[in-house]
Amino acid sequence: MTLPPYAGVLGVAIEAGDGAPVLAMPFGDDVLGRPGFLHGGAIAGLLEMAAIAALDHALTAEGGGRIKPINVTVDFMRGGRDKPTRAAGVVTRLGTRVANVEATAWQDDPAKPIAAARMNYLLVR
Repeated sequence: MTLPPYAGVLGVAIEAGDGAPVLAMPFGDDVLGRPGFLHGGAIAGLLEMAAIAALDHALTAEGGGRIKPINVTVDFMRGGRDKPTRAAGVVTRLGTRVANVEATAWQDDPAKPIAAARMNYLLVR
């Protein structure tokens, strides 16, 4: 799968594995907010890329399609520190015209997310 160009700006890469993709974003000057912390926009961008990757994975299994975001809600739970951040998306509903996706971002422990997002996408199959 090819991620959108914005993923390259963030330095996001897909980690090898089975099932829905897990994305990794390294800490660096490009994603720096206040000193020592990730910028909230970089976290939200990572969550969006994780949702797109999960939805693309699910759509590919059903013959493909195009997506257009309808809305995005991001909840920030704790500050992202100066270490790699991972994110994964889960498609909670894959309908004929609309898909609902949830994504979470974490650093050390997936059970302790730093942010979560809920997104709705319009589908063209």
